[in-house]
Amino acid sequence: MSRLQVVSGKGGTGKTTVAAALALALATEGKRTLLVEVEGRQGIAQLFETEALPYEERKIAVAPGGGEVFALAIDPELALLDYLQMFYKLGGAGRALKKLGAIDFATTIAPGLRDVLLTGKACEAVRRKDRSGRFVYDYVVMDAPPTGRITRFLNVNDEVAGLAKIGPIHNQAQAVMRVLKSPETSVHLVTLLEEMPVQETADGIAELRAARLPVGRVIVNMVRPEVLDAADLELVRTVERSSVAQALSAAGLGGARRGGNAEKLVDPLLEQAAEYAERYTLEQEQRAVLGELGLPLHELPLLAEGIDLAGLYELATELRKQGLS
Repeated sequence: MSRLQVVSGKGGTGKTTVAAALALALATEGKRTLLVEVEGRQGIAQLFETEALPYEERKIAVAPGGGEVFALAIDPELALLDYLQMFYKLGGAGRALKKLGAIDFATTIAPGLRDVLLTGKACEAVRRKDRSGRFVYDYVVMDAPPTGRITRFLNVNDEVAGLAKIGPIHNQAQAVMRVLKSPETSVHLVTLLEEMPVQETADGIAELRAARLPVGRVIVNMVRPEVLDAADLELVRTVERSSVAQALSAAGLGGARRGGNAEKLVDPLLEQAAEYAERYTLEQEQRAVLGELGLPLHELPLLAEGIDLAGLYELATELRKQGLS
């Protein structure tokens, strides 16, 4: 597994949930994982039922087997202050610039610089070692921007080309790209079995490949359980209403006479079956589209109780079963 796991996806597909579950899965058996948030939404804190994350690495969960998950919400303004201190030793002058609004101004007018700072912080965590020479984190998982922006976000070298041809910013972008375009990185896309998310996933993969960024896996989230298979659905399409009424009656759901309880249940039951059949056909079509992308495909179930901390661990277990650990 690559040490930097980038998770993207169309809005509403649950990419933050998948990123959090992946961080837990990778932290099993004593591993250390850093889960990074770059959009300032505090979605990680909500999932792990903890207070808002500060701009510092903080342990938020213990994985099965004693592993640890740390989290970091990267603030681009504070990251720029770190950067200025690292390369220019501004000290108090940097804090004064922040008070004057210069830091916010810089990251607003130069979005490429903002992305260099965000990705650079994650890449620094990937490369960081302790005094013994071991990596501080076994894995870094980034909850990245949505699919429509992921290639531009990660392709920081092109973004800063107009800002700096030489110097520290240029060098930082080059260092970031060496990580992002190496086997150390995998970019995973989260989708649903619906036409628009699947199409956006296909488009995102094409853009990532064109930019020579390493595409990892496709993760289908919130997959509904299969109630009826293809054979059952064929039976639904051909069965006679009278046969359904008789079966309901035999099951103790009212008499088979016209107007009886069983008769009243037939139409709603067949309508529900028809709706399921339509959805089943659509989902099978979307699975076929995803299968043509040439990437490993994984599916996570729709949790009936919704996503809470227990559900997050359940999804992490499912990812481990599917080999994502």
